Amino acid sequence: MSAPSLIPAAENEQRERIKTVVHPHADAAAALLAADIATLIRRNTAAGKPTVLGLATGSTPVRLYRQLIHLHREQKLSFKHVITFNLDEYYGLPRTHPESYWRFMHEQLFNHVDIAPEHVNVPDGTVPRDGVFAWCRAYEDKIRAAGGLDLQVLGIGRTGHIGFNEPGSGRDSRTRLVTLDALTRRDAARDFLGEANVPRHAITMGVGTILEARRVVLLAWGEAKARVVATAVENPPTDTLPASFLQGHPAVSFHVDPAAAGELTRVRHPWLVGSIDWKPTVARRAMVWLSQQLEKPVLKLLDEDYSEHGMADLLTEQGPAYGLNIRIFNEIQHTITGWPGGKPDADDKHRPERAAPQPKRVVVFSPEPSDDVLGMGGTLRRLVDQGHEVTVAYLTSGNLGVSDEEAAMAAELVLELDRAAPAADNPGAAFAREIRRQLGTKGAFDGDTPDIRRLKGILRRGEARASLQTCGVDASRMRFLDLPFYENGRYRQFELSENDEAVIIALLREVRPHQIFATGQSADPSTVPAICFEVLRRALARTQAEPWSADCRVWLYRSPDREWEPAEIEMAVPLSPRELTQKVQAIYHHKSQRSQSPMVAAGLHEAWQQAEHHNRAIARAYDALGLAEYEAIEAFQRWSPA
Repeated sequence: MSAPSLIPAAENEQRERIKTVVHPHADAAAALLAADIATLIRRNTAAGKPTVLGLATGSTPVRLYRQLIHLHREQKLSFKHVITFNLDEYYGLPRTHPESYWRFMHEQLFNHVDIAPEHVNVPDGTVPRDGVFAWCRAYEDKIRAAGGLDLQVLGIGRTGHIGFNEPGSGRDSRTRLVTLDALTRRDAARDFLGEANVPRHAITMGVGTILEARRVVLLAWGEAKARVVATAVENPPTDTLPASFLQGHPAVSFHVDPAAAGELTRVRHPWLVGSIDWKPTVARRAMVWLSQQLEKPVLKLLDEDYSEHGMADLLTEQGPAYGLNIRIFNEIQHTITGWPGGKPDADDKHRPERAAPQPKRVVVFSPEPSDDVLGMGGTLRRLVDQGHEVTVAYLTSGNLGVSDEEAAMAAELVLELDRAAPAADNPGAAFAREIRRQLGTKGAFDGDTPDIRRLKGILRRGEARASLQTCGVDASRMRFLDLPFYENGRYRQFELSENDEAVIIALLREVRPHQIFATGQSADPSTVPAICFEVLRRALARTQAEPWSADCRVWLYRSPDREWEPAEIEMAVPLSPRELTQKVQAIYHHKSQRSQSPMVAAGLHEAWQQAEHHNRAIARAYDALGLAEYEAIEAFQRWSPA
């Protein structure tokens, strides 16, 4: 297979070794690829030959499969002459397991189209260990016998894996049994209700098998994939990042949304790959980058620093360096405020938030209990202490994030209290006994019963109340909205409806907020934060003509594992050592969420450790730019529906 030409399609793509298409959103990319697949199927069917598709699982391709189902139903696209081969399957899972990829593919695609059952091929996770090697060779033979893969669809993991080809997988690797990376298992922990339940092994097509497909497309959504996408596209191929081997394919393309494209040089550092329009936001980003590269405060940057780092045209347009440095320094300094709700009777010309009205009506939307204090626990306390009317709205119960062990302990606590003070008629004890019975009869592959989910939701409500009390929020200002999409669904199978929007609209009309704090805007669209943000976005769109809406500002906060560069921050709220300690105490109340950390690899095992590290890191970044030194900072961006 010959290597593709590395001549870029455009000046700003000159660092990219793989064609990367940035779509307005994930659904646009899925619709385009589905149309391509439909054309391929129809062309091959007309020529009297089958279409052989390599398919992926996980949340990323779900939108593509929904588009294919739509084309089947609305445009009579037939799958009778389609043969499919799936990339991988967890080893040790029977097909009936709710997280098996066999079941996933049937629920997400095969049960909804007219594909012949004998044309569906998914690795068998139940093959005896001594038969796995022979089975994998037979899988490869079956692909070749079908004529090879016409098109292979891929996602990408945060380790850079394609299929389950983890770091260390070679370019020539074939279908085989692999050991899953610790980060991959942690990312799957919620699907399996705990990391301990995630299989340690999987059967996967090899990198070499994938590279033999005539065409390869990789899909990626959300900011969590941005760094690995940029590395795979722009850096030399290496077995530490298997997706980078796709650079050797003559017909490969990546299709990403804006958030997943965020680390590409043309997006993050466009001045390094061509001439640009030096808008104020771009100039600020470039100067912060230059300051960080040289490890010099902004006010100490020199003319030659700009010239030697691809920014001579900025200097020509807006220099000299001294005046430019002062301007950018002041812009960043003006993001810092101890008054996140606005300072009463102050000149707010250079403040992030307006002074009036005072006090403000504020709504903090938290996708699940704990997101609020993780992202903005210190600011939440500051808003309350400064007299604002703060309402915290938990959009979902978060019950899917609670293990059976936590539920069993909660039930036993109720029963222990009943034994200490028995009552003739105690419905709480009766409920706890029923929960204990249901947990005892729950099969290894069974989902939670409504009663178990109810108890898990109660458990998280209790944690949220204790947490908010630490932040000074009165119980009367806490709302548990339990959006229907979450209560009626499970991970990767959530479906929005107008009922979800109606719940948020009712709250907005009741409170008529001057400020909204929310999160999830740049997350993978299949995740709970992203879905919750989409519901809020729709609710705001439907209420934009109402008088209160024109006077309402929306501020975005982030979880501790997502970083904003100082140049991207529009409001920075410093925290004192005492306020940071209070935030940690508030997070600590969410005991059922202990160790569910995406940052364990960095040695941050607990959520409070992540948050503390994150807020201190922002403060250090501001300090390195030459600004005042703070203990910690919480950061926000302003968001506009436009």
